[in-house]
Amino acid sequence: MQGLRWVQLSDDERDEFLGDGGTGVLSFATARDGPPVSIPVSYGYFADADSIYFRLSVPDDSRKKSLVDNAISFVVHRETDAGWRSVVATGRLEAVDDAPYESAALQGLWAVDIPTVDVFERPPSEIPYETFRLIPDELTGRKEVGTEA
Repeated sequence: MQGLRWVQLSDDERDEFLGDGGTGVLSFATARDGPPVSIPVSYGYFADADSIYFRLSVPDDSRKKSLVDNAISFVVHRETDAGWRSVVATGRLEAVDDAPYESAALQGLWAVDIPTVDVFERPPSEIPYETFRLIPDELTGRKEVGTEA
């Protein structure tokens, strides 16, 4: 029985896989002896600047408020017609909501499509959100290699 082999996605393959938005898992670092806090999120991807945008709900009782300054990792993975794909990004989030109108952070936000996923028992208009950008310290992608010759 032959196991799977993995190879890196090219930049073009990575950009195509991420598209201009989708869903993934965002993990925040915590105390050394504690597990990371991982949450499913929607994202927008601006390939021209390798920037990933998040619109995070931050109600007053949210743990995210105390975590957004911590190191993060973000993972997107799924099966495609060409096989299994994944992308992992690491770094720190940057707040975008108060960025100047002409800033690169805000300009990039207009180029993405962050899907709206309603997972709360209240209408989205009643939930406070903040927008963040990740310019990854590291951005890697992997793909499944077929067994054909």
